[in-house]
Amino acid sequence: MPDLTVLLSPADRKQPGGNPFAPDMFDYRTSGTFNYFDNLNPDRRELIDTLQDVIADEDDDALADVFGLEGYELEEAVRVDEEIYDAPLMSALDRFSPGVMYAAMDFANLPTGAQRRLLENGVILSGLFGLLRPDDLIPNYQLGMDATLPDVGPVTDYWRPIISPILNESLEGRWVWDMLPEVHRNAWTDDHAYEARVEVRFERVEDGERVEITGEDLDVQRGQFVNFIVQETAEEMEDLREWSEEESDE
Repeated sequence: MPDLTVLLSPADRKQPGGNPFAPDMFDYRTSGTFNYFDNLNPDRRELIDTLQDVIADEDDDALADVFGLEGYELEEAVRVDEEIYDAPLMSALDRFSPGVMYAAMDFANLPTGAQRRLLENGVILSGLFGLLRPDDLIPNYQLGMDATLPDVGPVTDYWRPIISPILNESLEGRWVWDMLPEVHRNAWTDDHAYEARVEVRFERVEDGERVEITGEDLDVQRGQFVNFIVQETAEEMEDLREWSEEESDE
């Protein structure tokens, strides 16, 4: 399966910090290194400015609705978004590394070729940045694709007309592994430009019945599956039986 693309969601939990000496490597006003979808910069900046206005103008109850958080977690989300333009940067892959799915990918122990394949062929649909590659440099942030902003509406509706043509063009002729949760998939109007798309779902058999895997167990399965496919182990759909059998033995 050459020319693959893996569609991914970001992690809710993010690694703080980053490189404070690379402030120009991801500039929202200009193109830059490690900013693959730099044509999204004006739209990213508009959304960030709107988000910061919301933070400045709304009370805690309204912000709790925006972020789906409360208490210390809400305070931290507000803080990182207020500081976003001056924040240090790190790759999206490292930023999302505390997330269960990204930890399960075990990127550090992948062969070099598989690491490169994931960095170059992964596409992350982000609530704040629209589209990212795993090696794009980003600040810490908090805004889910399921959020709704005053005067903007659902974040999915904001991004859909912007990222859909860009994503569709990037998928032309490719084999797409769609690992997206439904809320992220809803931000994309799919025009079927790809050669094939596999919407990946995970189930287990319990008492003879197929049961959908959910929660953190689902994130683990997604991460392990990404680890498998970027190693080019699966050249045909039938080859996925090997992964399925290995997982069932564990």
